[in-house]
Amino acid sequence: MKKGDAVLGKFRQDDDQKRDYSGKKIRVGIIGTGWIAEAHIEQYKKFPDVELVAMADLIPGKPQAFCEKMGVDYSNIHFYPDHQSMLDNEQLDAVSVCTYNATHAECTIAALKAGVNVLLEKPFTVTLDEAVAVMKAEKESGKLLSLGFQPRMDPNMQQIKKIVESGVLGEIYYIQTGGGRRRGIPNSTFIEKSTAGVGALGDIGCYSLDMVLNAIGYPKPLTVTGYTSNFFGTNPAIQYADKNHTAEENAARFSVDDFAAAFIRLEGGIILDFRIAWAMHLDTSGDTIIMGKKGSLRIPSTECWNGTVGGPMTLYSDIAGVLTQTEIPIIPCDQSLFEMKVRSFLDAVYDGAPAPVPSSQILYNQAIIDGIVKSAEAGCEIKIEIPEI
Repeated sequence: MKKGDAVLGKFRQDDDQKRDYSGKKIRVGIIGTGWIAEAHIEQYKKFPDVELVAMADLIPGKPQAFCEKMGVDYSNIHFYPDHQSMLDNEQLDAVSVCTYNATHAECTIAALKAGVNVLLEKPFTVTLDEAVAVMKAEKESGKLLSLGFQPRMDPNMQQIKKIVESGVLGEIYYIQTGGGRRRGIPNSTFIEKSTAGVGALGDIGCYSLDMVLNAIGYPKPLTVTGYTSNFFGTNPAIQYADKNHTAEENAARFSVDDFAAAFIRLEGGIILDFRIAWAMHLDTSGDTIIMGKKGSLRIPSTECWNGTVGGPMTLYSDIAGVLTQTEIPIIPCDQSLFEMKVRSFLDAVYDGAPAPVPSSQILYNQAIIDGIVKSAEAGCEIKIEIPEI
């Protein structure tokens, strides 16, 4: 097994090597019982070594209704009106932070300071400063913090990294990546700056950034020229009604980006050309392309890189002076990526192992997102400054 697969290999044992989960149970709490928490609960319910003991949400009665909806027996689950009261009154081994973006940092820092391991949903935070504060708390606590980037678990995403590491592309000098939806604005708490902080950029942009940055070893970002807009989210003719708001109301409260683009310079002389959209008059903003001095890789686009790649990849190279194209077929995966994400986190907690998706990498992801926002506001290229932690 290659070094890069060491963590993932822990939860992909052969049938005759499956670990025994009959020992001490991992006491888990949930912070935030909204939509994304449903995916966490679905996975925790599967694992015999997990005991769900507590849930916290700002809205009275919401955790109970959440449990009923998800078919969870909550007779032994304690409910709290906020994350701090839960952390103060429960002995927890781990929490899933499933709140809206603007409270990711606050809830994660509190959990780490309480001595609890954290699985934090994406994006890491809203700003780079928040991400740095979280990592300082992580360092001081000695606890585990893993970021919720389930595409990492897909064998096709891992294949991209293996191709780059094999050297077949040679030295990487240019990458084009992104993605987007022709129509796909999520509304809810995603579209107000007070709760989301950022829009498509943080919601799905972080995935496409992670796909390529992880593949090339997460080089440090140096400068960024960024652009953001929200022409679609603020247009009542394109917006839509949901159970709580009319299309006009959603357009009026839309205060984040629905499109972002950037030109980023990375360490090692690598250029990253990036774009992401929740809505556009286009079916795709383009495939992902990783260009090297010996070969290039084309990765078909998807709506948001939330799972596998968009189809078979193509490797372009010269063989004995002949221009060649090699199709790389899709690798089937019969296991839920979300299940693999949660299981890898639990195994790391159980074993005292490193985080499957470490904050030290996603810090650079967040620095780019933060830089795009700041550059767009300034209207010029800016230098990315990442403090020592």
